[in-house]
Amino acid sequence: MFKSVFTRYFIIFMIIILVSFTILGLIYSSSTANYSQNIKKDTMKSARDTLVSFVSSGYLASSTNDFGKYIYFNASDISPTIRHIITAVNQDIFVIITNDDGVIQMAVGAPSTIAEGDAIKEQAVYSLKSSGQYDGFTDLDGLFPSKMLVNSGVIRDSADNPAGIVLICSASSSIPGIAENTVKTTVVAILWVAASALITVFFVTDKIVSPLKQMSEAARSFSQGKFDVRVPVNGSDEVAELATAFNNMASSLEKNEELRKTFLANVSHDLRTPMTTIAGFVDNILSGAIPYEKQNYYLEIVSSEVKRLARLVNSLLDISRIQAGDRKFVMAPFDICEMSRQIIISLEQKLENKKLDVRFEPEHDKMLVNADRDAVYQVLYNLCDNAVKFSREGGVYKISHIERNGKIYTAVYNEGQGIAKEELPLVFDRFYKSDKSRGLDRTGVGLGLYIVKTIIDSHGEEIWVNSVYGEYCEFVFTLPPAEASKKQSEMPKKIKD
Repeated sequence: MFKSVFTRYFIIFMIIILVSFTILGLIYSSSTANYSQNIKKDTMKSARDTLVSFVSSGYLASSTNDFGKYIYFNASDISPTIRHIITAVNQDIFVIITNDDGVIQMAVGAPSTIAEGDAIKEQAVYSLKSSGQYDGFTDLDGLFPSKMLVNSGVIRDSADNPAGIVLICSASSSIPGIAENTVKTTVVAILWVAASALITVFFVTDKIVSPLKQMSEAARSFSQGKFDVRVPVNGSDEVAELATAFNNMASSLEKNEELRKTFLANVSHDLRTPMTTIAGFVDNILSGAIPYEKQNYYLEIVSSEVKRLARLVNSLLDISRIQAGDRKFVMAPFDICEMSRQIIISLEQKLENKKLDVRFEPEHDKMLVNADRDAVYQVLYNLCDNAVKFSREGGVYKISHIERNGKIYTAVYNEGQGIAKEELPLVFDRFYKSDKSRGLDRTGVGLGLYIVKTIIDSHGEEIWVNSVYGEYCEFVFTLPPAEASKKQSEMPKKIKD
């Protein structure tokens, strides 16, 4: 029941609405009751004063000194006046008139349990007469079955002695209908707000839940290997941001899946080809099909293929160690210019074979960086070797080092085929190979640049590539200097746009 987001939201909204309206209803009812009670007391007080004045003036103008007889003989005049006052006030009140001893002489609108001739107990009579004008809740010592709101006044004779008592009584302290109307109004308001909340919650939760359902369906598609599903993005709120992030994740998964398939195809090819070659030559040597004098030649081919397999395995192991965090980097100062010279010397034969115009352009003869020497050597050698591999014959091949803004920039530049603009964001991805035809790169599996990027990232530095397809390619990475440079000039545009 509570698994649905809509159900949870609706129950929460209803609880908040009910609690809020209950509190507001109690506050409003209390305020209304107090206000109603004050109004009723004022109304009863006014009615009492009117009746006391009316009865007193008639009694003082009469020829009798017996208040009971006056009420008895003038009941036909007094009773209509009292009923007129009750009707004018329009309240649930009744009027009792007693003599000086508390014996009821007249009861207009009173309950059937109260009749003429009934007497109020002496203690209650004394309290009413002593106060002069009583205003409060009382049962008049048992005259009423429960406490009622009573407002009384004393009738006095010509000698200013108490002759009788006028009591305005009400079983309710509030104006009839106000409390009931308050409850009705509150209930109606709760129903209207609940209906509005229901509709609002429906549309709000639908807006939230629909993308979530679509994401859930897309996730199920992902589990089945279908990564081309996307979630519609509507608006610019948090749900839209989540949908955008989900789509970005789907694109990343789709790209990784494509790279994985490409990697499997490349690795399968790179494993199958040397293994087939090795197996064929070894079998032919063992069977005697290859003459003894040619065996060394073919064994050299076998050795080359074995080394090729070793490079592939080592690359995979490097990735595994880096991802697992097992490869630790030891930071120490070293001369990156000297490292570049050593790499150029090690690539001398390849450079001469392509007749490249080699240029080495360090800003200073010696430039110290603070990094892991072996890791940086792996980075720089990989970039330099790739530059030779993809250079056009007789083209410019250049390594440069400059220091700007607290960083040492190393750039490896070559003239050649370059990298297409749409492929630049993919260069550092795992298993990526720009030379998909293997016309220039017959030995790589697309892991070198990924390892390079991972090493540079582990140093907290940056690496990027600038290229114009068909003209040149330039890889640039940064390293922290071991000593602060004295020269702080702007980096040439050639290094970084």
